[in-house]
Amino acid sequence: MNRILRYLRPLVKFNYRHPFSVLGISVLLAIVSGYFALKLKIDTDIADLLPESYPSVQALEKLRDTIGGETPMEVAIKSPSFKDNKRFAQDLIKKSLKLYDKRTKNYFFERAEFKKDTKIIKDNALYLATSHELNQIEDYLKKKIHEEKLKANPFYINLDDEEDSAATAQKELSSFEESYNTMIPSEYPVSPDSTVMVIKFVPTGSKSDIKYLNNMFATYDSLLTAMNPKSYNPNMVVKFGGRLKRHLSEFGSIIHDVKNSFASGITSVILLVMLYFFFKKYWNYRKAAEEEQEHSFWEHVIRMPVPIMIIGIPLVISLTWTFGITYWYLGTLNTMTSVLFVILFGLGIDYGIHFYARYIEIRSSGLNVRDAILEAYDRTGSAIITSAITTALALYVLMFADFRGFSEFGFISGTGIMLALFTMLYILPSLLAIFEKFNWILLREREDGGSVVKHKPHRFPFSRVIVIAGIVITVLVVWFRSDLNFEYEFGNLEPEFPEYRAFREISAQVYPENKRNPAYILADTDQEVTQILQILRKRMKQDTLSPTIAEVEALQERFPTTDSAAQAKLKKIAEVRDLLNDPFLKNQDDPQLNKLRQAAQTKKPLKMSQIPDYLKNRFTTKDGEIGRFVMIYPSVGLSDGRKSIAFKNDVKSVTLDSGKTFYAASTSIVAAEMLELMRSESPYMVSATFILIFIFMLIAFKSLRWTIIALIPLIVGLLGTFGVMILFGLQFNFYNLIVLPAILGIGEDNGVHLAHRYREEGKNSMWDVLSSTGQHITIGSVTTMLGFAGLLFTNHPGLRSIGELAVIGIGMTLLTALIYLPSIIQWLEDTDMIHLEEVEEAREPVETY
Repeated sequence: MNRILRYLRPLVKFNYRHPFSVLGISVLLAIVSGYFALKLKIDTDIADLLPESYPSVQALEKLRDTIGGETPMEVAIKSPSFKDNKRFAQDLIKKSLKLYDKRTKNYFFERAEFKKDTKIIKDNALYLATSHELNQIEDYLKKKIHEEKLKANPFYINLDDEEDSAATAQKELSSFEESYNTMIPSEYPVSPDSTVMVIKFVPTGSKSDIKYLNNMFATYDSLLTAMNPKSYNPNMVVKFGGRLKRHLSEFGSIIHDVKNSFASGITSVILLVMLYFFFKKYWNYRKAAEEEQEHSFWEHVIRMPVPIMIIGIPLVISLTWTFGITYWYLGTLNTMTSVLFVILFGLGIDYGIHFYARYIEIRSSGLNVRDAILEAYDRTGSAIITSAITTALALYVLMFADFRGFSEFGFISGTGIMLALFTMLYILPSLLAIFEKFNWILLREREDGGSVVKHKPHRFPFSRVIVIAGIVITVLVVWFRSDLNFEYEFGNLEPEFPEYRAFREISAQVYPENKRNPAYILADTDQEVTQILQILRKRMKQDTLSPTIAEVEALQERFPTTDSAAQAKLKKIAEVRDLLNDPFLKNQDDPQLNKLRQAAQTKKPLKMSQIPDYLKNRFTTKDGEIGRFVMIYPSVGLSDGRKSIAFKNDVKSVTLDSGKTFYAASTSIVAAEMLELMRSESPYMVSATFILIFIFMLIAFKSLRWTIIALIPLIVGLLGTFGVMILFGLQFNFYNLIVLPAILGIGEDNGVHLAHRYREEGKNSMWDVLSSTGQHITIGSVTTMLGFAGLLFTNHPGLRSIGELAVIGIGMTLLTALIYLPSIIQWLEDTDMIHLEEVEEAREPVETY
């Protein structure tokens, strides 16, 4: 580390000699980078958090290319009068389809889904029945005829329970009954009591076009206000939006959270740094004799922003560089990386605090500006580089993860740390030279020549008790480790949107939650569709312990696609008609038989154009063609990650006898795979991070003993974090797991700085180290915590959990650095296990100026 410092020392001297040039070039580069950084957008699509090489991601992309991925906008109308609802809906459709978007020069909606023409389906329902359903109907009719023949026998005695017989008959027709009700809904999309009506509008724009969505919903809100639903019925309530508006609300919520966390986090960091250095310097200044105090209190107050400018300008420069690079390397931010600006602000400022604090200590000893900068660079540079590189490497380890939430977080944050390190070591000195030139840094220069006033040796109190307490806590945490749980409920990690919930309370009366979130398998031929259906139905029958598939369907199974298949179905329907015309059934006035008589009227093949759109739309590609795909409906709630993973495992892939494999596609499957991947990668990421930190610190300290000592705050602090989580019932989730490697990288920082300073000052110096470096690491850790603390006030539970775990983790590692590490060193000193010679050898000679 010292070799690197000496190699780059001429750069510091150059920055001191040409401060304005260095600052000007840096700012110019920052402006260029900032231009590209502002072009970064936030991608909320979870499918983009997995690598493109994953079959599930490729399948989902193919699905979107085939059937489109756009979500309709829904309007729910509620009033006691069906007639008024219908009248309002008809007027609304006419006006809605005329809404024009001047920005895109197109209408907002291409069509509306409302009235359903069901007559042709009622008359030809058997033509759309599956072979299995037709066989069930035939068996039902044959048994019915047999029963009627027996009843016609005067000697017939019914020994069977009539209720059981009726139940058996109903079971035989259950499959067709369910399909019939799906194919032939009510003419209008209304609730069972006809008080709620829902219209669906298909947008012309993409849901990723946020400006389009904002314009669309704003225009629609104005339309509804102008139409005045109360004029149609005094009790009429109209809600609009659905999942499309929820998508916009989620995006807006993230942007709002980013801005709020940015404002609160950065403001608190700036105030803390300003106040800390103001009181530190003013207290030091007031120690001088009155005749030496040339500057008034207000002159110090006016200069309060100086420290944050000296530290903040290089930090902002590094951040603009970081996100400019991010634009070129990644192009977008995801939900997890969207808040990294404020986090990196809290992280990166730490290095500037250490450098600047050490500089004013050394400068106060009487050295001139140049020599003070160089000595601060020599004295604190090694610790800063060690802590920054270990933190950056710990974060860069995440780049090897397949889960892009990890890899992109690791790239951006690791790059941000390295650039912050560079600007703090090689741009901050230029600012010191500039501000000193204009006398904006007021210091009391001592004449004793010492960098720090040495206090009388002071033992760290209760060291053995603290060490033993740490061991006990560690044992307890390890013992109760099974109480650390993982949050599988996706719903608990998503923000609440009262407007969407209010909409669903109304619209769910028309479109209930069942038959939602289907997975799709896209085939190439009709024969493959049939084989996929057979394989999936076989799985459904075999899985009796934990079934996750409710139903599978494909239009090819119902609508004959060849002349021979059509003729075979017509022949089967004719057989059903013959059975219905049997003398024993012909004159019966039975609801079931009447429904079958109407459904069996088909005598010639139907054309696809005759099938109503409401039935075809689910099976139609975005090009208007009938798609060859199988829809798989889950029987479990996919908001539970464990059930989502189980469903994914059941339907993820289907391999035909030919060896050809097809993969299921849905956002739920991608989410389940993402959760599974993240959980499997997390232990490796944390382990690799810890090993890398250990190796790098071993190289930096050149001592196994001091490497272990410096790591103690990290290890005990991390276990303490787990203890706090167990105590308060906090859980890991797929958002905050990303913080664990970050805590490892950040947490080792404190131990590195304290151990470096102790080795520099020598034996029995820990009290002095705490009074100086201890303050610096406290402010540095608190600023980092404040950066993460901005997330505590976000509406997004997932982002909030990142802030919670980070604040607890960094706080615990700071606490152990300030209490446990000094106790360990004190105990080692008491037992004579730290030798002065070892510390002396670790010191590097300081160059004379």
